Amino acid sequence: MPQLRQDPTTKEWVIIAAERSKRPHELKRIEPSIEKPPYKKDCPFCPGNEYLTPHETLAYRSSGPADSKGWWVRVVPNKFPALSPEGSLERKEEKGFFRMMDGVGIHEVVIGSPIHNQLFPLMDDKQVEEVLLAYRERYLAIREDPRIKLIIIFKNHGQAAGTSLEHTHSQLVGTAVVPSNIRKKLEEAARYYDDHGRCVYCDSIQEELTFGKRIVMNNEKFVVLQPFASRRPFETWIIPKDHQASFGLISMDDSKTFARVLKETLLKLHSKLNDPPYNYVIHTAPIKDEWEDYYHWHLQIIPRLTTAAGFEMGSGIFINVAFPEETAQFLRQE
Repeated sequence: MPQLRQDPTTKEWVIIAAERSKRPHELKRIEPSIEKPPYKKDCPFCPGNEYLTPHETLAYRSSGPADSKGWWVRVVPNKFPALSPEGSLERKEEKGFFRMMDGVGIHEVVIGSPIHNQLFPLMDDKQVEEVLLAYRERYLAIREDPRIKLIIIFKNHGQAAGTSLEHTHSQLVGTAVVPSNIRKKLEEAARYYDDHGRCVYCDSIQEELTFGKRIVMNNEKFVVLQPFASRRPFETWIIPKDHQASFGLISMDDSKTFARVLKETLLKLHSKLNDPPYNYVIHTAPIKDEWEDYYHWHLQIIPRLTTAAGFEMGSGIFINVAFPEETAQFLRQE
């Protein structure tokens, strides 16, 4: 019998399709990995090719001038940005009905390693920590721009996840508007807080820890779980145990712990599923709401093992062919 499950944080429904369900090992990626070189002379993210990117906004290097070799993490504006730092925030209307405004925002690329073929889950702990510290540093800098309302940090890995350059990188986008799907999540979280006086994410953590079967990892600071109403097989959340609405509030020490947890989680997915394509995104409160009690930042990982089809697009209800209790157990196994 299929199950309809509701996400307590959004009230959205998903279908766990029992008749279509697959055992976790059956979802393992079967395409062979293509060997990539450690350096490509035409890759804009490889050392020595700094002139192929816009002027860096941040770099961690031991010495040397900006836009030169010797870095181990580098942040640059996206050469083909979705949004531009130039423009007006004035909203206009076409014939008094269609609304528009300039595409104002900030779009940056975080180059996570100088090594072209370095995979994120196979980096050493220190390198991953430095990437997460770069996220934090750029988040704190971008939030000072009064035009920016929301900052999204995300990574696409693999063609099926939408990546265009194979050199490991992630992205930050600061937008001048708060999208409606973010507002809906905030509204549901606020409604729960008004009804119960508690954060729905904090309560979800406690329920998941009590139930136990969807937990992948658990330490003093973070819990890693496959959510009750997972939209896709092996959907994974990393949630801080301390209540914080905004990623911008994380300390440097907790950033390093978060980095190690993220690496270990991605390594489990990498080894168990044969380097699957995936997206991860840090869900965080809009800047003006970052001290609120009702929201709770978290990182969501979605391996791209299945493809959304017509029903999902038409209804907004995702069909998951794997039970999160089973996929979590599969990841816990050594």
